[in-house]
Amino acid sequence: MILVTGMSGTGKSTTLNALSQRGYRVVDTDYGDWIEGIPRPDGGVEPQWREDLIEVLISEHERSGEPLFIVGTVWNQHRFYKRFDEIVLLSAPLEVLLERVAHRDTNTFGKSFEERDRIVADTVQVEPMLRASATVEMDAQKPLSDVVNQLAALAGPAQPRH
Repeated sequence: MILVTGMSGTGKSTTLNALSQRGYRVVDTDYGDWIEGIPRPDGGVEPQWREDLIEVLISEHERSGEPLFIVGTVWNQHRFYKRFDEIVLLSAPLEVLLERVAHRDTNTFGKSFEERDRIVADTVQVEPMLRASATVEMDAQKPLSDVVNQLAALAGPAQPRH
C-alpha cells in the first residue's frame, strides 16, 4: 500500500487517475467523505482524514493483499505511516505548482489569492515535513508516464478486477 502525498499542483489526482487506468486500486481522499474539517484557533478549518474510514480502508486492503494507492495531504496522515509500504512525495518547484493550479480545470483550489497564499505557506512549512517522512521523492515535473511507471514499479503488478 502506497501513500502519494505532496502540495497542491503536483499532479497527485492526475497520477492516481493514470494508475487507475492501468488497473490499480486507488483512493483519492480529497473526494468523498474521507476528510473532515477541524476548526483552527484562527477561525479557519484544517482538513484531516476521518480516521475511522481510513482505518477500515487500510484494514480491508491488508486482508486483500492487492496493490493500493492512497492520495492525500492532511495533518493527521502521519498516524498511518507505519501501515504504508511506501510514502511517496511528489514535488515540484513552487512556481510550477502555482502555474499548474492557475490553469487546471479539474480542481478549483488555488484560484483565489488566499488559496495561492496557502499553497506558498504550505510549501514552506508543510513540504519539508512531508519530505522528512517520505520513503521516496519523485519529481512531478517529469512526464506523467514516468511518474506512473515509477509508482507502478513500487507497487508491483496490478491485480485483475473481478
